[in-house]
Order: sequence, then structure tokens, then C-alpha cells
Amino acid sequence: MRKESKHKGWNEIKTNDSWAIFKIMGEFVNGYEKLSKIGPCVSVFGSARTKPNDKFYQLAVDVAKKIVEHGYGVITGGGPGIMEAGNKGAHIAGGTSVGLNIELPFEQHDNPYIDKDKSLDFDYFFVRKVMFVKYSQGFVVMPGGFGTLDELFEAMTLIQTHKIETFPIILVGKEFWGGLFEWIKNTLLEAGNISPKDLDLFHLVDTADEVIEILNNFYKEYRLSPNF
Repeated sequence: MRKESKHKGWNEIKTNDSWAIFKIMGEFVNGYEKLSKIGPCVSVFGSARTKPNDKFYQLAVDVAKKIVEHGYGVITGGGPGIMEAGNKGAHIAGGTSVGLNIELPFEQHDNPYIDKDKSLDFDYFFVRKVMFVKYSQGFVVMPGGFGTLDELFEAMTLIQTHKIETFPIILVGKEFWGGLFEWIKNTLLEAGNISPKDLDLFHLVDTADEVIEILNNFYKEYRLSPNF
């Protein structure tokens, strides 16, 4: 009797998995339809826990403002902290301000600086990450935690393996990211787990002007277009 009950439960799980495909497909369709209309944008990543009085919050505002002033929109994860700062900078500068929100049990809630028609909600992290990569012309990565690292390394892996075209990945805050860079160079590279050219997949900077210089120099040579 116990075995039969377990067997039925497993069948129910498999059925639920099958139906989840339609929800996943719906998130992809909705994301593609809305984001295909936003024009060239740069994604700004960073911690949801960064407070408005933090220096990196204000730096993210300044970075986003300059991004808009140079003809790009801004995409963030739609939540508080650095995400809010990115959308705020875009909003102040009068540019496109996109928020890709994720359902979480803590931390995440919409920030008030997202354009009303450009706020999207996702249940699935992997769908959301596809949207970031496909519709961004660059990643600006401010100090953050596991989620920020996940998005950073996903993009670098896709570029490294030629699954997508290259685009600028800019880490802002040398004091924060310097240790990671040294570990990549002195541990991963020394162990032969990456190639020397992989160190060129990203840039370390400290200022908004450096971010813009890297973006502009890159797109003097490459055409702006969606990835994939």
C-alpha cells in the first residue's frame, strides 16, 4: 500500500513538471515581446541590500545617468539597492528604465523608478537571465552577492564558449572586485583552468566615465544588436 502511494505521488510530480513547461514558455514569450521594443540597453547589477547612503548606491545612480546620456537605456533586476539606483539614474536622465523582477520570499520588491510599461515579473531565474543577456549591450556589475556573481559568471561563460557574441562586462569598484580578479588570475589561470585571453572578458573600473569610455569604444567597432 505504501509503495503504491509513493508511485502515484511520483506520477503527479511528473505531470506537474510537464505543465510547468507552459508557464516557462509564457514567461519567455512575454519577455521577448516586451523587451524586443526597448532599444539598446545596458544592464546594471548589484546587491539588493545596498542602502541609499552607500557610496556604491550613488555611484550606480551616476553610472546609469551617464549610460542614458550616451544613448542607452538601463535594465536592472527591478528590486531595491543597486537595482533601484540604476533605475533611478535612468529615470532622472529621462531614459528607458526597465525592471526584470523576480518572485522571492525576501528582499525583492519593485522599485518606483521603473517605467510603468517596462516592468516584467518572472518566477524563473533562468528565464530572467536569458532576458538580461539577450537584450543587453553590456553588463555593469556593481558590488553584490551570490545573485550578482551568478549573472556575472553566466555572461562570461556564454561569451567564453562562443554561445553569444561578445559584449562589455564592466566591474565597478576595484577595492571590491580586486580580490576576485587576483584569484581568477593567480588561481584559475595558474591552474590552467582558463586561458590568458579569458582575462579580457571583463574590465575593472572605479568611475562612471570609465564605464562610458569602455562602452563607447566597444561600439565603435561592433554593431548594436540583440544576442543569441
